[in-house]
Amino acid sequence: MMSGGYTSIDNQKVSGSVPAVSDPGHVTVKFADSSLQTFPPTGAQGKISSGAQPPRDADDTFSRPAGGSDEPQGSGWFRTFTVGAYKPYFDVDTSDVLDRLKESLFPFRGTFTEKTATNPDLYGPFWICTTLIFVAASIGTFVTYIAHKLKKKEWDYDINLVTWSAGVFYGYVTVVPLALYVVLKYFSAPSGLVQLFCLYGYSLFVFIPALCLSVVPLEIFRWVIAGVAGFMSATFVALNLRAHIKSAGERWFLIVASIFLLQLALAVK
Repeated sequence: MMSGGYTSIDNQKVSGSVPAVSDPGHVTVKFADSSLQTFPPTGAQGKISSGAQPPRDADDTFSRPAGGSDEPQGSGWFRTFTVGAYKPYFDVDTSDVLDRLKESLFPFRGTFTEKTATNPDLYGPFWICTTLIFVAASIGTFVTYIAHKLKKKEWDYDINLVTWSAGVFYGYVTVVPLALYVVLKYFSAPSGLVQLFCLYGYSLFVFIPALCLSVVPLEIFRWVIAGVAGFMSATFVALNLRAHIKSAGERWFLIVASIFLLQLALAVK
């Protein structure tokens, strides 16, 4: 009996388990719905926000006021020597820089200061001056090389052209706005220092194509190109500052004329 009972139980177990494995090819695997997830999540989780907006940078100092920064900031003159103090002045993209470059090529509009009043940048002026340094040095070297070859004279490369160009352009775009800032403050018509750096930096952009055209071996053509570029640059600066400097009183015309002539002298030099 017991053996027969065990036999019947075993038979039942075997007969009940055989259909489950009789056809392994038809076994389907199902996953529970709770284990399926979509990426990115539809709801706001952590630092990922909902919608189709691109992720923000980890460091969003550019998009918030300086007072809202999580990093400790110095006060007074000490903050001038921190990187965070200059971050907002490099918060521009390619379209912003291109628009400002185009604006500098139309000097008679006089709307550059209005368009950059809320967001003056130092990125464009820095790269304009840096490009001018290498263009001026390379073009100057090429022109002297051609002149010596035409006269069948021995030619030597002058490395001082690079240092001379760096001193002229970096020095001009730094010292002149600083001096003008002091003068305007003296006449009770103060202007933002960064705004002046931005204006003078973009005013030099016209000299880049002018230098490229100066490779033409005609002296009169070079003087014409230099004169046109200088006039455009000087007009760009003078007209953009005229409306602001008018508040300085009766001497505003002398200040604007001095700005114009100084910018024109840079082209002649």
